[in-house]
Order: sequence, then C-alpha cells, then structure tokens
Amino acid sequence: MRFASVTLDPKQRRLLGWGIAAALGGFIFGYQQAVISAALLFVRRDFGLSGFQQGLLVGVLPLGAMVGGLLAGRMADALGRRRTLLIDAVVFAVGTVLAVIAPSFAVLVLARAIAGFGVGAASSVGPLYLSEIAPRAVRGRLVTMNQLLVTLGIVCAYGVGLIFAGSGSWRPMFAVALLPIAALLVGMLRSPESPAWLHGHGRHEQARQVLLEVADEREVERLLDGGEPAAEGAHKRLGVRALWRSAAAPALAVAVTLAAIQQLAGINAVIAYAPSIMQRTGLAASNSILYSIGIGAINVVATIASVRLVDRAGRRPLLLVSIAGSFVSLALLGLTFAVSLGSSGSWLALICLLGYVASFALGLGPIFWLLAAELFPPDARAAGASAATATVWFTSFVVGLAFLPVANAIGEGPTFWIFAAVCAFAFVFVRRFVPETAGRTAGEIQAELQRRWGHAPHEEQHEHVR
Repeated sequence: MRFASVTLDPKQRRLLGWGIAAALGGFIFGYQQAVISAALLFVRRDFGLSGFQQGLLVGVLPLGAMVGGLLAGRMADALGRRRTLLIDAVVFAVGTVLAVIAPSFAVLVLARAIAGFGVGAASSVGPLYLSEIAPRAVRGRLVTMNQLLVTLGIVCAYGVGLIFAGSGSWRPMFAVALLPIAALLVGMLRSPESPAWLHGHGRHEQARQVLLEVADEREVERLLDGGEPAAEGAHKRLGVRALWRSAAAPALAVAVTLAAIQQLAGINAVIAYAPSIMQRTGLAASNSILYSIGIGAINVVATIASVRLVDRAGRRPLLLVSIAGSFVSLALLGLTFAVSLGSSGSWLALICLLGYVASFALGLGPIFWLLAAELFPPDARAAGASAATATVWFTSFVVGLAFLPVANAIGEGPTFWIFAAVCAFAFVFVRRFVPETAGRTAGEIQAELQRRWGHAPHEEQHEHVR
C-alpha cells in the first residue's frame, strides 16, 4: 500500500480519505497556532493592548491546549475517537466565531483559550485515530501526514496574514479557519470509528468490517490477533496516574520525555526569534511575514521528506539524524551570536536557522506525535497520548515565557547552546530507551520497551503484550 503511487486502489483511496479527514485537525492546529502572529499587529492597535496583554493573548492558547490534551484522552476512551474529533470541530468553530466577533480583549482571550482547547484535543486524538485505522505498512506515513497538515496550516496562516496585512483586518484572518473546520466536521461524519475503540468495547464485528475496508483478510487477522488496534483490554481505559504503576510505565516515560525534549530543544523560540536573525543578514527591508512563509515552506518540504521516509527508514534512524542535525545547527547558531564573524556570520546564522528548522521537521517534530500514538498498549493509548500532549503544551508555554528573560540574562549565544545541550541529551536518550516501532504490533513494541528499560516480564506485562 503506497500513497506515492499514481493510482490508488479503492482500499487505499478510502484509507487516504479517512486519514485526510482526521488530519484536518492538524491543519487547524497549525493555523490557530500561527495566525495570531500576524493578527496581533492589528489587534493590539484596535484594543490598545499592553505588553502583558499581548503576552496573555499569545500564551493562553498553549494553556488551553494543555487542558484540552489532558481531557481529550478521557473523552476519546468514553465517547470514541471519531466522536471526540467531531466535538473538537464544534469547539474550534465556537472559538473561531468568538474571535471573529470579539467586541473586547477579554472575549478574544476567551476565544483563544477555547481554540487552544481544540488544538490540544486535535493534537492528542488526531494521531491516535490515524494510528488505529492504518495497516502497519503505512501507519507511519498516515500518522506523519497529520504533522504535514500542521505545517501546511502554519504556512496558510502566514499567507492569510500577508493578504489581509494591507487592510489591517484581523477578524478575517481568524474567520478563514472556518473553512477547514467545516471540512473536518464533514470528513469525520463520513469516516468510521477507530477499530481499536470498537473492538475494545465489544463491537468486534464492526471493528473487523472497518479493517476489511482498508486491509486484506490476512492483515486484518494479524491486526486482530497481534495486539494491534483491536487488542483485547482496550475497554479498561487506564488513567494517567495508573499508567505509572502499570506495564505501560516505560512507554509513558519515553513519551513524556520526548514531549519535553521537543519543546526544550527550542523550536518555537527559534522560529519566534527568526525576524531578528533575518535582520542580521541585511535582508530586513523585506516584509518579515514573507520570511516566515519561507521558513514555513522549508518546514513543509522537510516534513514531506519525513512522510516518505518514516516507514522505509524507521522511526529511530530519522529521529537520531534529526536530533544530530538540530544539535549542530543550534551550536553553530549560538556561535554566530557569541563570536563576531563579520558579514559571513550573518549568513551562517541564516543557514543555521534554516538547517535547524529542516532538521527538526525531518524527525523530532513529526515522529514524536507518531511515537506518542504507537508506544502504548491499547488500554493505555488515549491516556498516554493525552499525557504526552499536555506535556508538550505545558513545556511550550514555559519555554515561550522564559526564552527572552534567559536570553537577556546570559546572552543569545549561550541560550542557543542550552537548546543544543538538550539535543545532546535527546540523542543519548533515544539511542538507549526509544524502541523502533515501524511495522511492529503493539505486543512487539511493548516487549522491546521492557527490554530497553530492563524490566523483567511479569503477569501484568504479559497481559499487555499478548
């Protein structure tokens, strides 16, 4: 099953259609995250915002996403993945409409908090749903497609900001999001429930029928019998606290650590600092939004490469190459700030910035979300993905809050070296503790996790990997 083929058979087309429908949540996630950067220029003028109010307007989205990520796991287990994504589309619509009609700063903050809740839910449940409807051979590509749509949403937000920047109209910037939100709603209405959720809730024949629509009989039997989407026990729905005391603890440790690493490696801070780096290249006369679009385009291209490679090369190799490239780029970027290199230093800074964005988008960006959906046994998937998602958004908020104060206190160069040190730790952590998940069943992944973490099998662990 190859999405790169010119022609797709009916099963491939059906799977791709379901995948795009669910991944639209990722597009909205990226759009909502990025649109504020262009809209803020005009919102602060219309509402007369102070620096603190501007920071609150930006920071409330990751806080809302943290809450959404935590609650989405319970919703996905209780209501189903499909219904949770449908509810999420409604949440996105409410937040977007409130932003468009906001008569005051307080209402706009509320709107962004609601949109943030939707972002957290989409970033948790979207990859989870995609991983559970996909045959093993294309699972990586299908889940990584969610991150591809996140990057496309970011670029689209920058483009929309550029279109409306001339008129200074920020309300239409938010309103454009209603189009993908409507598409998400319609797409999920036409898509089935996750076979994992169906099977875990005793609806075995329905789960089988869903799988037969995208896979052959032999693959369906392997999925049903091998602890893949339809593994027994999914109905138990372990909570986050219970995960630490279960056989899923190694998966939770890996997912939460990778979640923190993804943000502590500085991606959002570096991109936010991009205009200042651009200014050092002597290209400051151009519109900074155009530079953002260029950076976003590199992000998209590298993510496309990740989509094509993730099932062929495997998760671990891409992750290690990504982290190594990020380390080198950040170390050299810090050097350009710490040491005077003349005009060549400005261009080196630009090259390092682009190299870092490309390296991150190749592995650490998309593969984290894929692993968060793959690492956990069926009864812990929703809760585990929820905990990892909440960690991402909490860490994102902390890094965004701390970046400028730290940079002002110790300098930009040492700050980027801190990010590089995080990458060095990440490389060691991935080599030691992160298993390869490509083409493996849930049981095989659990067995490899236990081996890497040195846990002796016991009755509960066998129950997870049967």
